[in-house]
Amino acid sequence: MREGRPGQPPSRRSSSVTSQVSSTAEQADGAVVGEQRTAAGAKDVRRLDRVIIRFAGDSGDGMQLTGDRFTSETASFGNDLSTLPNFPAEIRAPAGTLPGVSSFQLHFADHDILTPGDAPNVLVAMNPAALKANLGDLPRGAEIIVNTDEFTKRAMQKVGYDSSPLEDGSLDGYSLHPVPLTTLTVEALGEFDLTRKEAERSKNMFALGLLSWMYHRPTEGTERFLRSKFAKKPEIAAANIAAYRAGWNFGETTEDFAVSYEVAPAAKAFPPGVYRNISGNLALSYGLIAASRQADLPLYLGSYPITPASDILHELSRHKNFGVRTFQAEDEIAGIGAALGAAFGGSLAVTTTSGPGVALKSETIGLAVSLELPLLIVDIQRGGPSTGLPTKTEQADLLQAMYGRNGEAPVPVVAPRTPADCFDAALEAARIALAYRTPVFLLSDGYLANGSEPWRVPDLQELPDLTVRFAQGPNHALDDGTEVFWPYKRDPRTLARPWAIPGTPGLEHRIGGIEKQDGTGNISYDPANHDFMVRTRQAKIDGIDVPDVEVDDPDGARTLVLGWGSTYGPITAAVRRIRKEGGRIAQAHLRHLNPFPRNLGTVLERYGKVVVPEMNLGQLATLIRAKYLVDARSHNQVNGMPFKAEQLAAALKEAIDD
Repeated sequence: MREGRPGQPPSRRSSSVTSQVSSTAEQADGAVVGEQRTAAGAKDVRRLDRVIIRFAGDSGDGMQLTGDRFTSETASFGNDLSTLPNFPAEIRAPAGTLPGVSSFQLHFADHDILTPGDAPNVLVAMNPAALKANLGDLPRGAEIIVNTDEFTKRAMQKVGYDSSPLEDGSLDGYSLHPVPLTTLTVEALGEFDLTRKEAERSKNMFALGLLSWMYHRPTEGTERFLRSKFAKKPEIAAANIAAYRAGWNFGETTEDFAVSYEVAPAAKAFPPGVYRNISGNLALSYGLIAASRQADLPLYLGSYPITPASDILHELSRHKNFGVRTFQAEDEIAGIGAALGAAFGGSLAVTTTSGPGVALKSETIGLAVSLELPLLIVDIQRGGPSTGLPTKTEQADLLQAMYGRNGEAPVPVVAPRTPADCFDAALEAARIALAYRTPVFLLSDGYLANGSEPWRVPDLQELPDLTVRFAQGPNHALDDGTEVFWPYKRDPRTLARPWAIPGTPGLEHRIGGIEKQDGTGNISYDPANHDFMVRTRQAKIDGIDVPDVEVDDPDGARTLVLGWGSTYGPITAAVRRIRKEGGRIAQAHLRHLNPFPRNLGTVLERYGKVVVPEMNLGQLATLIRAKYLVDARSHNQVNGMPFKAEQLAAALKEAIDD
């Protein structure tokens, strides 16, 4: 094997990811259509408009790393893309079992796409469990690449195979490629001083090399990444690079793969600019840093690690050069307590968590409402209740964000729609918190947090000015003419109270959780004052300036589909399908969930039917019904996975025809 193996794949340099086209026509996620080109002495190369690939194996097989690297090279090539990592909650789930399967799905195309795709065109299955767990999602005719070395009798029996699916005809409807990935990897690394077990760990790089050949992905970036990742272990770096090249060369030389595929860059999908691949949590982290720079405030994160929010803590801890301070607290309560203290001290304060952590933070969120200090509560939602499904996605914290505190404690709620939009949502949440002196919920979820897509790096001039004016001196004159500082004397436009930095001479003031007297901030048990303060805090939130909701309705539809958060991609893909088939449907998507946009009631009144798809049991629909007396129809899913566009399109068609 090693004698016939070329030393290195040909160089495939990344194409520019700067687009010169500013718009593209709406396209549906339809069937893959390709044209075949042949050249004398070379393998066929088939042109495709899009591909959906799923890598699947044990948690220890490196499927997430493999998917990440393929995604990075695809982004550098200039394709539009969307990803769906899917992995067990256990750090090391039982090897070879169905619950232990980890997968990474990538949808990439030469046009604008919105979702990771409903059904993979290609499945890379590293063992029998990976094949069985994912086979039901594959359409007939899909390509399956299996690691035959793992299809032992014991491994197959462990997942319920009585006979080998590679031999019993059960896969006849698919294009099967049996490849001894483990054996080929070990042979390719024979020249290295590695044990067989150590060599086997590189089989994911062999698979990555093979898929990189199949789809003409660039290679330099992955090799650079491997040298950097294993810089302190050059022998391991060299072995992984050798396995990667061996996989590429295997595709080039084997007769089993007679065709490779090209998916052209999505030149018409993006406005002009510089793009990079970005995940939701990374975009959110960058958005928080940008907000602190635009506000000229130090960024402080008080957090306790929790899936799927921990990556924000990891990322922000790397950016001390931007004035970021991160505190990994001993628990959720300490994390938000420290963040609130930082807000009192004049920082842009953030705490990150998921649903279970929000429950623990609720008392301190109420304190922040009472103190009227800016604080960002970033909730990366996951399946619940209790510990629930730590690595699966859900949208079930909306009502908790709205009402999950004692007393009347209103808090604004903002939700991003895509991984890249997490950057803008973070800036918007910071704007509201700083301008209105209030804690703000930012509701992302596991699908957005771990998924990725191209993101246009903004120019600094595009970012909002978030500059804050701190109180500098007295702001109130007593009857005798004495000038004093009143911590609850409000801005008449925003109803925000002044923000006074501790230690500023003459601005000493009282804070605490007991009700304050209007203006002075002194402790007050007066019933009329409490009524006034409760109504004033509510009026402040109700009066927040948010943009009107935009409606996409080109055909004068009678049915409106209303979404929020990460349902944007599947809903939009479903709407495109319906319109492509001649159906008429309008779409609106909410970023601001408290307060709602001022024109939302008027929008809802224009439609005979309103459908609200959510990954919960109807929380937004409940709010819409209560506030606007609209018979909003829920379409719900709580299986830990995002909606599939095809299934959602079918449900929306049914609503239109009903």
